[in-house]
Amino acid sequence: MSARSWSLSLLCLLPLTSSADANDRWMQFRGPGALGVADGQNLPVRWSETEHLAWKKEIPGRGWSSPIIVDGRIYLTNVVSTGEVEAATRGLYFGGERFEQPDTPHIWQVLCLDLATGEPVWEKTVHEGVPPRSMHIKNSYASETPVTDGERVYAYFGNVGVFCLTLDGELVWEHPLEPHATRFEWGPAASPALHEGRLYIVNDNEDASYLLALDAATGDEIWQVDRDESSNWSTPFIWENELRTEIIAPGSGITRSYDLDGNVLYEFGGASAITIATPYAHNGLLYVSSGYVMDPRKPIWAIRPGASGDISLGLFENSNDSIAWCVKDAAPYNPTTLVYGDQLYVLLDRGFVASYDAATGEMIYDRQRLPAGQAFTASPWAYDGHVFFLNEFGVTFVMKAGREFELVGTNELDNEPIYMSTPSMASGKLLIRSSEALYCFQE
Repeated sequence: MSARSWSLSLLCLLPLTSSADANDRWMQFRGPGALGVADGQNLPVRWSETEHLAWKKEIPGRGWSSPIIVDGRIYLTNVVSTGEVEAATRGLYFGGERFEQPDTPHIWQVLCLDLATGEPVWEKTVHEGVPPRSMHIKNSYASETPVTDGERVYAYFGNVGVFCLTLDGELVWEHPLEPHATRFEWGPAASPALHEGRLYIVNDNEDASYLLALDAATGDEIWQVDRDESSNWSTPFIWENELRTEIIAPGSGITRSYDLDGNVLYEFGGASAITIATPYAHNGLLYVSSGYVMDPRKPIWAIRPGASGDISLGLFENSNDSIAWCVKDAAPYNPTTLVYGDQLYVLLDRGFVASYDAATGEMIYDRQRLPAGQAFTASPWAYDGHVFFLNEFGVTFVMKAGREFELVGTNELDNEPIYMSTPSMASGKLLIRSSEALYCFQE
């Protein structure tokens, strides 16, 4: 079978789910609430190329988006080049800039697989052509995880556009987007957010950054507001707290909260030079982080509901009326932090783990080294009393959740591909995507 017909694009679906079907759906990046937690599904703690492997499917092309899962199906995004493609490299991003634009046609696709077997159900080409801009060697043209409302799939490809498909692969609408330059041509990667019939997209770039709201039914623009930001890669988060619903859009200059009409509710500064991690909320607090490796500022904030105006911390402040706590030198670069139980876990890109009290920010334990941890891009996840850390070589370190740093296992996969996608979990199945294949593990 041709590479094109097998090209699978790995997507992560976004929308909200009810408690009844929460374990059967993973509808956005990092799943329900963007928390990365999947308790009570009898998921495996140990796996390998043979142990607890339900199936493994080759995926030609390149895409770092996560899979999303709904009603027994997996939806993915992927882009296949018709020419030669330079292989991605492991480790930090320095030296990976590629300023020369590709000159061969690429194929942007959304694919659907059967969750039980991994067999293709359908694939849909949504765009073909020469990429409008270049990208970093460690990026892909399908890095944005899609989102679903359980009836449609919404796939966003940074410099191309947004595409809405039925769960059976029929194109409902498309909304083209103008390509923009990103910092050093690293390319875009922020995923969309979906809430009550609206799709929200943050596009922070070097030309004209914006927050865009689209009608999920038609693809029509509802509103667009300019953002005074240069390039960032953070997925927006819809925070439904006890007082109101907010759109949280982190930035290197200013992190802003917007109402559902695009008006700024409050903002705060103090981030590092590059912001990638996704915000999320737990037990009434909003968690935001920004941790560029070359910047001494690496803050993690915990925000209370109801803020207004400028809530930035002073130079010697670690809290105020709106910010419950801030640790100013703790955030990771690429991975998002994880709150599990009453602890916040930090996975640093070079393989260190630290933990803080999620309510107070008090350190539980300082940075502990994962053995031969190497490079980490995927965000950590948790279930059934364990926390998991996947490195770019396909090694997952398994830690017992709790106030002591206790490793209980190491799961190894084929180390030839590169592993940069954040895994997904639903219906008792764990999905891990490499640069070459999609794995499904189950008890």
